Amino acid sequence: MDTNLLYYSIIFILSYIITKRILHKFQNLPPTPFPTLPILGHLYLLKNPTQIHRTLAQISNKYGPVIYLYMGFRPTLLVSSASAVEDCLQNNDIIFANRPRLIGAKILGYNYTNLLWAPYGQLWRHHRRIAATEILSPHRLNLLGDIRADEVRLLIKKIYEKRDQMLEIKPALIELTNNVMMRMIAGKRIYGGIEESEEGKRFKELLKELLGIGGAFSAGDLFPFFKYLGLHKKFEKRCMNIFVKLDQFFQELVDQQKKIMNDGIKKGEKNLIQVLLELQKTDPDYSTEYIIKGLIQILFLTGTETTSSTMEWVVTLLLKQPQVYDKARKEILEHVGHDRLIEEHDLQHLPYLHCIIKETLRLYPVAPLIPPHESSQDCVVGGYHIPKGTMLFINLWAIQNDPKVWDDPTQFKPERFENVEGDRVGFMFMPFGAGRRACPGENLAMRVLGLTLGSLIQCFEWESVEKNIDMEEKVAVSMWKAKPLQAKFKPNKDMIKLISQI
Repeated sequence: MDTNLLYYSIIFILSYIITKRILHKFQNLPPTPFPTLPILGHLYLLKNPTQIHRTLAQISNKYGPVIYLYMGFRPTLLVSSASAVEDCLQNNDIIFANRPRLIGAKILGYNYTNLLWAPYGQLWRHHRRIAATEILSPHRLNLLGDIRADEVRLLIKKIYEKRDQMLEIKPALIELTNNVMMRMIAGKRIYGGIEESEEGKRFKELLKELLGIGGAFSAGDLFPFFKYLGLHKKFEKRCMNIFVKLDQFFQELVDQQKKIMNDGIKKGEKNLIQVLLELQKTDPDYSTEYIIKGLIQILFLTGTETTSSTMEWVVTLLLKQPQVYDKARKEILEHVGHDRLIEEHDLQHLPYLHCIIKETLRLYPVAPLIPPHESSQDCVVGGYHIPKGTMLFINLWAIQNDPKVWDDPTQFKPERFENVEGDRVGFMFMPFGAGRRACPGENLAMRVLGLTLGSLIQCFEWESVEKNIDMEEKVAVSMWKAKPLQAKFKPNKDMIKLISQI
């Protein structure tokens, strides 16, 4: 009996694999790794989820820049070349403007209504318009520039106070970005003072829980029968517990701003919640409190951890190549000098600093895999037929580290971006994405990155703890440095007087 069962199982598996391969060729689908296993599809290839970008790059090197994968029961298009991305996000931009419907996105994304996960349509266009004109426009960012300057100076002061100590820089950078976003969003700091506030501790714990979920996918997203068997309930319950606490936290922020507005209290420029609450009066259908809280959530998630991780990578790379630091400092001294601290309006005159940031984003993109898209109808990519409902993965890391495109791609060479117009070199460099779903926060991110890093370079000399700095990365929500960086920041002699007056 056992022999017969084994025999029929082998026959079934072989028949499945052969039939799948024949149908694949008949449908003119892109190349696919062999074999495609029953149920699992190609999941057996993904052995290291914390470095999935490298695993997928190896698969692309073997099968080509346009590949068709089966992630469990989800058909998936993997692209890893600039021309294939152009096909997807320019020639078929509207078709790939949707997002796949994932369990975590449904729960944490206010039932697919926030900016990141809303399907392409009227609601998403409303979100995008509000983000572009009311929240992240150059005018709005200029109005809130004093907040960023103030927080960067407080960071400089904090580092100066620990000038004789080895400092793990990432926590300080996370506090900076969270304070910047909280002050822009709700008009107050979340961290600060001699002792951390209860609100700060609570928020830090919430973010830790959220980041602890890991990637966007659960088994129920890849295997539909999990939902019918209830096997996804544990993940769903975990997401719901986090969502309830996050939602309560954001609701308290909204209620606080409502009270301030009702009391007629004016404190300088309106914060972003106040702007959104005013829009609620004229557009109640598209400015509900769920919509407002969803926007707040996305601003925090995309504007804090991602930016602080990039800054840690920049500091790490400059410690490894002190000649690049010296060149950047010389540029700052020539334009700014040492009689005043660098300001945001100086950034336009510091092209080499921008080259450093861009080169870091090339080597260590915030999202090595751009958040997934999904095709809303059949289309053609790279000459292949792509069916409706196919999930799209763009391996940004592979494109930005492609030796066919970039000279010495593994080397940190900021000079490669000198005299290059625009932030996108075709579709070879797009750290903030491209097409309709490109990140609207690029302008804000570049301001925070430029001002913070420029200030650190101007004010301090850097010294590493490690002789050979560990450069291993780890992918979760963004690309983290696997081993946190520790360094000593000694104040530059000609800046001590200015720093001590902060």
